[in-house]
Amino acid sequence: MKRNPHTIPIQPVPAHGETSEQVVSLYAKQKKIYARSVSGWFAGWRWALVWFTQLIFYGLPWLEWNGRQAVLFDLLSRRFYIFNLVLYPQDFIYLTALLVISALGLFFFTAVAGRLWCGYACPQTVYTEIFMWVERRIEGDRIARMRLDEGPWTFEKIWRKTAKQAAWIAIALWTGFTFVGYFTPVRELIAAAASFALGPWETFWVFFYGFATYGNAGYMREQVCKYMCPYARFQSAMFDKDTMIITYDTQRGEPRGSRSRKIDPKAAGLGDCIDCTLCVQVCPTGIDIRDGLQYECIGCAACIDVCNGVMDKMGYERGLIRYSTENGMEHGWTRAQMFRRVLRPRVLIYGAILLGISLAFVASIALRSPFKVDVIRDRGALARIVEDGRVENVYRLQIMNSTEREQRYRISVEGIAGISVASHSQVDIAPAESRWVAVRVQVPPESAAELAGRSSPIQFAIERLPDGEEAARTVHEKSTFLVPR
Repeated sequence: MKRNPHTIPIQPVPAHGETSEQVVSLYAKQKKIYARSVSGWFAGWRWALVWFTQLIFYGLPWLEWNGRQAVLFDLLSRRFYIFNLVLYPQDFIYLTALLVISALGLFFFTAVAGRLWCGYACPQTVYTEIFMWVERRIEGDRIARMRLDEGPWTFEKIWRKTAKQAAWIAIALWTGFTFVGYFTPVRELIAAAASFALGPWETFWVFFYGFATYGNAGYMREQVCKYMCPYARFQSAMFDKDTMIITYDTQRGEPRGSRSRKIDPKAAGLGDCIDCTLCVQVCPTGIDIRDGLQYECIGCAACIDVCNGVMDKMGYERGLIRYSTENGMEHGWTRAQMFRRVLRPRVLIYGAILLGISLAFVASIALRSPFKVDVIRDRGALARIVEDGRVENVYRLQIMNSTEREQRYRISVEGIAGISVASHSQVDIAPAESRWVAVRVQVPPESAAELAGRSSPIQFAIERLPDGEEAARTVHEKSTFLVPR
């Protein structure tokens, strides 16, 4: 009898006590990656950036500038000090511009040469390098660490593990302490810590940031790059076939196979890859670059360094694994031909926008006013008639001195015939201070009669008086003057 192909076959029911269920786990335990140490040109650059970034991060809070911390984000007093700059919350636009510049810079460099940021300067990469260096110094290189983890708990294993954890915790806590030192003066912070008088928020952020550093760099490592970082997911939108990426030369390397140095690979029908798997052993994310470009690749170029070392030992030409482009590999282009493709429309657009915004940002910082003024009407007394029939409005001016020297300001007003400032027209503001000033503005009776029942525009002029070193500077702020019926 011919079976209908659309018929669902009936399976026999298992006997009592038997079961046909099979539990299949959809989750696999994350295998620990034992990355091998590597040396070479790219490794040298990576460590140079580790030193550079960490000297800046750990060193800036201890740098003095004009008698105070050079870089300090004082949230309590709402002052942000960056060397000579004194910024207020009203200057938040600069942070926005800086974030836009950073994003465009990331897009630009990614379009040119892939994940340069991830491989060399990302905090996750930097601290993972530091923690792995500590691990290698205490537990040994790859094989020694694997044997130590697989072996029983001996005295040597206990002291090595304990020493590693102690070093990791010390680095993580000092990192958290330094981070908080950007918001609370670091010298005050260390004095408070020494006397066990840290505030609750300082304590929380020291331990929170330290714990994040300890967990991400010590344990999660490549999992942050592979599963948590969004950049790994959307980087493909910025790649094209002319983006410089780390590439394995399949035509030259295949077929791969082990051999003696004395054997001619062409005569043996082999490519230049000796299948030593060192490129996999040094990879911090555990991928095999010979399988092609993968989103897990962070562009650290460790595989290039180790492969070049193998090529040197075998007497082969370097560059089996190298920075190249898809078009370059496909068409056999030289490095010069690939570099000429860098100036393509996508890169030119990113570069032009980045350059324009960066120049505007620098110009805005250089030309910014040394003080700011906000004008608010006193809602408790909108308008009133005073002596001689003059009409008076009261305003509150917030004058923010953005310099670190005491400044004197003169306040004047214009916009209505005969209008004048009836209160003190000069005020002194301490260095990097903000002060509210009550200002009484009056108009004569004849002008008030013409403007009865109307709200008229006026303009305050706040002039910073010259003090011998600083030239005069004037800021204008608009407001309105109300005349009752």
